[in-house]
Amino acid sequence: MSHAAYGRLATRFARIATLGEASAVLHWDASAMMPPGGGAARGEQLATLAGLRHELLTAPEVADDLAAATAEGEWAEANLALMRRAHRRATALPTDLVEAAERANAACEKVWRIAKARSDFAMVQPHLAEIVRLQRETAGALSAALGLSPYDALMDGFQPGIAAADVEPVFAAYEAFLAEALPRAEALQAARGTPQSVPGPFPVETQRRLCGSISTRLGLDYDHARLDESLHPFCGGTPTDIRITTFYSEAEVGKALMGVIHETGHALYEAGLPDAWARQPVGEAAGMAAHESQSLLMEMQACRSDAFLAFLGGELHAAFGGDPAPYATANLARLWRRVSRGFIRVDADELTYPAHVILRFRLERALIGGELSVADLPGAWAEGFTRLLGIAPPDDAQGCLQDIHWHDGAFGYFPSYTLGAMAAAQLMGAARHALPDLDASLAEGDMAPLLGWLRIHVHGQGSRLGFQDLLRTATGKPLDPADFMAHLRSRYLQ
Repeated sequence: MSHAAYGRLATRFARIATLGEASAVLHWDASAMMPPGGGAARGEQLATLAGLRHELLTAPEVADDLAAATAEGEWAEANLALMRRAHRRATALPTDLVEAAERANAACEKVWRIAKARSDFAMVQPHLAEIVRLQRETAGALSAALGLSPYDALMDGFQPGIAAADVEPVFAAYEAFLAEALPRAEALQAARGTPQSVPGPFPVETQRRLCGSISTRLGLDYDHARLDESLHPFCGGTPTDIRITTFYSEAEVGKALMGVIHETGHALYEAGLPDAWARQPVGEAAGMAAHESQSLLMEMQACRSDAFLAFLGGELHAAFGGDPAPYATANLARLWRRVSRGFIRVDADELTYPAHVILRFRLERALIGGELSVADLPGAWAEGFTRLLGIAPPDDAQGCLQDIHWHDGAFGYFPSYTLGAMAAAQLMGAARHALPDLDASLAEGDMAPLLGWLRIHVHGQGSRLGFQDLLRTATGKPLDPADFMAHLRSRYLQ
């Protein structure tokens, strides 16, 4: 056994991670800055980087070093285990498949942007069909190597250790809960009357300054971050060069602001990862459900709380002026916690949001399994959406074209959103127990106590612990959906 072998692996994985950082910035640029004509070249750049990372990870000497390596200490042992996991997944896939998938993703994403604007599914259908074909091929290869079902093999790439069999009963229970809770919440909401709208217009430059100010309040350091615009808000970049985006509308301020708060939650997680393990597998986030828990904890749990809305209302009035009444805490709570059966996932309230995820989980699983063709996706979407929320999208832009994920090759990601929402409620409960004065801090716009707790219990843990063990350590139990439903009952059914 060899410590030298472990050292060589650590050096190699740092190089792989650095190439991944370059890809991350190129992905950000493609969405936020790149001119339309750069798409073909960018696809080739990203494919080449993906191929280089894959070749570094699957070189014959890596297997020899993994067989010989020893590591001392809990973190190093976890790092070595994660190296072995990454190698096992990578060696299941030929380099030409990895590069082909990256090219197809880049090509489809560019067409999707136009197709979404035109609500023209036929335009993107052949490109999406090629992505699905390559994802099925990828899933099949991973399935054989990992002993998982094809769809589970894709899920495992986003949130290790979570399978469809874990998700199905959680989603079925939530669907039953929603069928009873949604009409009740709507009735209670109707009895309270319509909230007063916040009057516009909201100049984009003022919104941009406000979003920067609020994200700074949450803890984002703009010496290591940027805020830009894109069609679909996201967080990208690297832990020391974080890129977040949002989309502004002069007619409405809440969407951009809450989008920035959500992406800042992701950014704070990246910034809080353990420096000592930077560019090593154990120094990365603990999966996408863990990541979504951090964005949703900030957006839904902390910043839509009465306490923080009291602070935020003052900031909004100071920025935009006018009648202070719409910025009152009670009015903002009714306005920004309003339950509505809408078509757009990113605009959904937290009660109906899981229905959007349940639909996508079922459809993408059927696409990968071959039970659903890409040509039949719009109809299946409309049918499933009607069953879950009782309404059918009027067009594909508000249906199967609304999300970037599938058009960028991300199959198996969607369950992470609702698992993350459930984990966020559980983590926030533990934080409130540990920080009895948390609401007083939030009312002052002071996120430091909450962020400090998260730095210790979530961010600073990297991926040393799996998703369930991370929750056990932080909250005393694995994922418990009952905490999320209790949160929803308290906020919407009383």
